Amino acid sequence: MLLLLGLCLGLPLCVGQQDPLALAEELEEALRWDDQVGHRVPRQVRLQQRLKTKPLMTHFSVKSTIISRYAFTMVSCSLLNRASEDKEVEFQMQIPAAAFITNFTMAVGDKVYQGEVAEKEKIHGDRAKKQDNKTLEDNGEKGTETFSASVIIPSKDKAAFFLHYEELLQRRLGKYEHVISVRPQQLAGRLHVEVNILEKSGIVSLEVPPLKNSRQKGSGKVEDDVGPPPSTDINRNETFAKIIFNPSIIQQAKIAQNGILGDFIIRYDVNREQRVGDIQVLNDYFVHYFAPKDLPPLPKNVVFVLDSSASMVGAKLRQTKDALFTILHDLRPQDHFNIVGFSNRIKVWQDRLVSVTPNNIRDSKVYIHHMTPTGGTDVNGALQKGIELLNGHIADNDIDFRSVSLIVFLTDGKATVGETQSSKILSNTKEAAQGRVCIFTIGIGNDVDFKLLEKLSLENCGMTRRVQEEDNAKEQLIGFYDEIRTPLLSDIRIDYPPGSVEHVTKTLFPNYFNGSEIIIAGKLVDSKLDNLHVEVTASNSKKFVVLKTDVPVASHSTGNDVTGVSTPEGQDADRNYIERLWSYLTIKELLTSWLKSDDEQEKERLMERARALAVHYHFLTPFTSLKVKELASEAAPVATKEVYGSSAAVGPETVVQSLQGKKMPPEPDFKKQYNPRIKISKTSADGDPHFVVDFPLSKLTVCFNIDGNPGDILRLVSDHMDSGVTVNGELIGAPAPPNGHKKYRTYFRTITILINKPERSYLEISPNRIVLDGGDRLVLPCNQSVVVGSWGLELSISANANITVTIQGTITFVILIHLYKNPAPYQRNHLGFYISNSKGLSANCHGLLGQFLNQEPKLTKKPVGSGSNRNRTEPSVSQADLSSETILKVKEHRVPVFWKQRKIYNGQEQIDCWFAKNSAKLIDGEYRDYLASHPFDTETTLGVGTSQ
Repeated sequence: MLLLLGLCLGLPLCVGQQDPLALAEELEEALRWDDQVGHRVPRQVRLQQRLKTKPLMTHFSVKSTIISRYAFTMVSCSLLNRASEDKEVEFQMQIPAAAFITNFTMAVGDKVYQGEVAEKEKIHGDRAKKQDNKTLEDNGEKGTETFSASVIIPSKDKAAFFLHYEELLQRRLGKYEHVISVRPQQLAGRLHVEVNILEKSGIVSLEVPPLKNSRQKGSGKVEDDVGPPPSTDINRNETFAKIIFNPSIIQQAKIAQNGILGDFIIRYDVNREQRVGDIQVLNDYFVHYFAPKDLPPLPKNVVFVLDSSASMVGAKLRQTKDALFTILHDLRPQDHFNIVGFSNRIKVWQDRLVSVTPNNIRDSKVYIHHMTPTGGTDVNGALQKGIELLNGHIADNDIDFRSVSLIVFLTDGKATVGETQSSKILSNTKEAAQGRVCIFTIGIGNDVDFKLLEKLSLENCGMTRRVQEEDNAKEQLIGFYDEIRTPLLSDIRIDYPPGSVEHVTKTLFPNYFNGSEIIIAGKLVDSKLDNLHVEVTASNSKKFVVLKTDVPVASHSTGNDVTGVSTPEGQDADRNYIERLWSYLTIKELLTSWLKSDDEQEKERLMERARALAVHYHFLTPFTSLKVKELASEAAPVATKEVYGSSAAVGPETVVQSLQGKKMPPEPDFKKQYNPRIKISKTSADGDPHFVVDFPLSKLTVCFNIDGNPGDILRLVSDHMDSGVTVNGELIGAPAPPNGHKKYRTYFRTITILINKPERSYLEISPNRIVLDGGDRLVLPCNQSVVVGSWGLELSISANANITVTIQGTITFVILIHLYKNPAPYQRNHLGFYISNSKGLSANCHGLLGQFLNQEPKLTKKPVGSGSNRNRTEPSVSQADLSSETILKVKEHRVPVFWKQRKIYNGQEQIDCWFAKNSAKLIDGEYRDYLASHPFDTETTLGVGTSQ
């Protein structure tokens, strides 16, 4: 507990500093007041607030301290469980994708859990390769990464969460940008955001724009907002600024009723006087910021390579065209350009690069306007043509002055025509470009091969950006181009005297674009050194630039005393922000080199170096894990949980942890990519549909298929007379895959659940929405995470993933959501039904799954051709062989079965099961006995619990 109190020091509100019940009354009064003044809470929101007794967030606080572009951030929040029973709560925080998590601590009741960064366990062989590839595919796609931790809060008790992360701010378009996600998921009793900035070079152009609109509904600013958000206070002098955002509950409700306010953004720049850059030294570590200004731009040769395949139809191609119209007008007279459109064919506007003239700009816009989406995607051919045009332009014109050659490559999909192997595309591109052409890639939407685009840019001196389809793609495309539209220097090299520095980060850079910044960090060999000689060489237009200077360093050895830096206790290295900046930058470069490398030995060496640094400096990376330990008391052993990190170098990954104290289930495997909280039971009906029944006492798993007809409503669980629960599933049809043995496929389109005790409630679940009718009708979208509950029923939605239905705490169903972005003709959005907890279902329960819940089967063997059973012992999988036939006996049914493997949990796990090919011999009655007349039909002709 002492650790928790230490973390609370300096916070505007810590656990126990204000009566949480008073805050609850304040929150409810604010909602009533907001209702009266015209900001009426929607009916569904009011009903949702009444139905659920989710824990109340008494405070949400974010404190950032930025010292010379390096940001330390701590997030803290407290929640109070007012309910008379234990409640699960989830702490969720979006952090910048470039950030590294350094610590996570939480207190639940009188227990404290502390995080510690450690090495991740090594995985060898194909499994490691598969996992690495999966991680890279999942990462790098958005500008944020989500950290999530769920925990059970005891009744009438509190929980507090503390998350620390660090990042080096990047300069883009002449500004540094610090983004804080203010999305507590509910109105907070007290919400406080504080940012302190210390820049000894001097702060200029400080601005706090309105809250940035999120893609999630109910968030952030309205379009007419200007200036800082309400209740923002800015105090600053020449080198220091303090920004506080402290909205009241009423102000929060005016912005967003659901607590998703949006991104709080701070932008600023610093004074720059020395052309050689700003060098800062602290305790032998140095950082060198190089961002020259007032230089003439370099001429650029640019080829825009645009995807015009069929998948670009609609808004994607329209917004791409609109963006290109704007970009073409920004070209300078000394530039040269061309346009390549590609699908399954490569179409070139001109056979060579042309100069920027009014006529050429007009003609190129006409060409772009007439581009139509059709065909496949020839990524390799398009890149080869773009590079060929640039190489030809340089050779034909015998260019005697310095210029920069760029490809801006835009696509929304994967290679489907020509060369489709990523490794071959990469090698072909690298061989053709030969380091003379920089490739900048843009991926639109969720179906793009982002890993390929990322490596194309990394290997060819460019950078990549992802644009979401639902966002304003035009503005993002223009913004991305603006970052590279003005090259000022090329072939930059920064040197320090040999033997004077060590462990220096990258010193060679292909280009410097106006508004960006080059950052180098390292360590001085001689701590008594008075001056550090710096020499910068680069090419600018027709000149070869050499900048030299001696920078005094002795006076900086003691550093700056900055209060309020939120760093975990007990870490001496944390006191030197330049040393932490150096370690951050070094790990980033190692991760990038690891991503670029194709040599297994080199990748292993890079990984070991990155892992060692990350453990030493407490950074959560792809090669480290966060072990969360319960601080041991005299009577309690230490409990350890392990959370695996996502790569801030390669992007986002959701980190999920579930801690439930003494009642904790067996530790889930966090290395799996699917949600561990839904791995509860194999008993399910999913897919086409495939049925699986798990018999834990017998240690047997049985599977069978039901070939239903589209439109049929199947009785899955029928226990209306006893527990009052009925579950039905309606089938939807789809054409069978080519060369399949079926005429058509069927999936569950809707799952309907009727709960008759203690109050009558209806649930209708589809892949897109959930209708809960318990007297008041509540409609919930499936693309938003939320928890609602009433009358012994709790409904938990994990956005676009699964829905958990808990009845009276003794019955739990999990419904998986299967969504297809671009479905094949034989695919349909559908649901999977899993029985997680059946303790509350009676012995009379029936239905296609329910009839097996209270049964224990037996396996016997019968030699082939024999009519008698010789072995009634239960065989293991290894005993099943071709010399005997295995018979499954369940209730009065005797069914031949054979061993097979089947995938469940959205195809993420493979299980062993005994397959009953003839399901008619396995189930009671006939198929038609399991057909319901309507979705909420409870009548059944089978089982003891027959209902009318």
